[in-house]
Amino acid sequence: MAASKGRKAPDQLVFLLSLVPYLLEQRVVDVATAAEHFGVAESDVRDAVRLIATSGLPGATGTYQANDLFDIDWDSFEDDGVIVIVHHVAIDDAPRLSAREAAALIAGLQYLSATPENAGRAQLDSLLAKLTAGASSTPTRLAVAESEADATLEVARRAVAEGRQLEFDYRNALGEQARRRVDPLRIASLGPDWYLQAFDHVRDDLRNFRVDRMSGLVVSDLPVDDHSDRVLSDTLFHGSDTDLDVVVDVAPEALPLIADYLADAREERVGDRLRVTLRVAHHHGLKRLVAGLPGLVTVVEPPEARAVVADWAAAGLAAYEV
Repeated sequence: MAASKGRKAPDQLVFLLSLVPYLLEQRVVDVATAAEHFGVAESDVRDAVRLIATSGLPGATGTYQANDLFDIDWDSFEDDGVIVIVHHVAIDDAPRLSAREAAALIAGLQYLSATPENAGRAQLDSLLAKLTAGASSTPTRLAVAESEADATLEVARRAVAEGRQLEFDYRNALGEQARRRVDPLRIASLGPDWYLQAFDHVRDDLRNFRVDRMSGLVVSDLPVDDHSDRVLSDTLFHGSDTDLDVVVDVAPEALPLIADYLADAREERVGDRLRVTLRVAHHHGLKRLVAGLPGLVTVVEPPEARAVVADWAAAGLAAYEV
């Protein structure tokens, strides 16, 4: 075992800060077991326990009374080498999550647990248990339902992991649908949307496919081709000669959210907004972008782009009319 000789002060502090929660969780533990757990000498554990027993939090008078200090079972410690903390202070005064906060975090962890790469991870189960125990009251039970997009994402992830070709029906932003055969290379996300980055055998080039527009997925027995000569960019979207420029006014705080669409870095202040130029594959792609940032993005020009967004919004509003 490692001895404390030569240990730096920060390491000693980390050891002490870790030892107290460990002892409280174990309730009863012998010196040898604690020393093995932390990889230190038994003498280090004994010295640390004695130091803990002189630690505490002064009362209202600014002085230490009997109940203001940690206390241990000294007979068990000195005679049998067993550590039992019989009184602790300040630990329970730490801020605790509310039941609603804990429930929200638990729901998020349940969603992560459902993804293939996190399935069966003991660390997530342990964290779920700690969140439940550490809340100020019992968290509300929430169930995270799997959506159709979640099931599609799982199949796409499996194809990437196994290195096999994937076939699916794809509906683009114009509503056009076609059967595609691709070599899946990577799963990426942009905001709330998931994308499959793949080599499209029909287009003979790399393409990005939005997962919620994919259906009828079939994982082929054919392995993916070698694409080691191709570089997958960290940016999902890239410009092309057919892209269209659209001028929009955007709230400054929302500008980072549309950074991937910016045609250049030029900005013009117009009142409390910034006027920038976006580059999109087609005007229909603006509908989801504007809807995802309600009140934060306004299409200025060209007229065709304004008309596409206005007609789409009007159609949505009409659906609510009695």
